[in-house]
Amino acid sequence: MTQTTTRTLTPKRVSALSEDLRLACMRISRRIRFESADEIAPHQLSVLARLEGGPLTPRELADVERVSAPSMTRTVGCLVDEGLVERHDDPSDGRRVLVELTAAGRTSLQQIRRQRGRWMSERVQELTADEQATLVEATEILRRIAAR
Repeated sequence: MTQTTTRTLTPKRVSALSEDLRLACMRISRRIRFESADEIAPHQLSVLARLEGGPLTPRELADVERVSAPSMTRTVGCLVDEGLVERHDDPSDGRRVLVELTAAGRTSLQQIRRQRGRWMSERVQELTADEQATLVEATEILRRIAAR
C-alpha cells in the first residue's frame, strides 16, 4: 500500500485532478455499459436495480431516479412490455400502483451484473500487483467520495 503524504496539492492541481478523475470515472462507466452487450437501456437497468429491494410506486421511482413522473411511467411501461416488471394494486391503498420485479427482470439484472463484473475483472487482472494494490486503496476513497 502507498504511504500517506503530508504534502497537499495546490488548488490548481486539485482542480486538474478532479477533472481527470471525473473523466476517467465517466469513461469506465460508459465502457462497462457498452461492453456488456445488454439490451436494457441504462435508465431501465437503474429502475430494475431500485426494485431489487422490493416494490415501489412509480412516484417513488421517479423521485429516487430524479426524473419526471411521466418519464418514469414510460420507463415502467417499457419494462412491463418486456416482462421485466409487473404492476400491482397497492394492498394498503387501492389508489396506488406498485411496480415489482418479475423473475425475468431479476434474472436479467443478475446477468447484466455478471457481464459487467466479468469485463471489469478482466481489466483489473491485466494490471500489475502494485497497480491492483493502488486500486484497493482508491476504491475506498472513491466510496467515500460517492457517499457524500
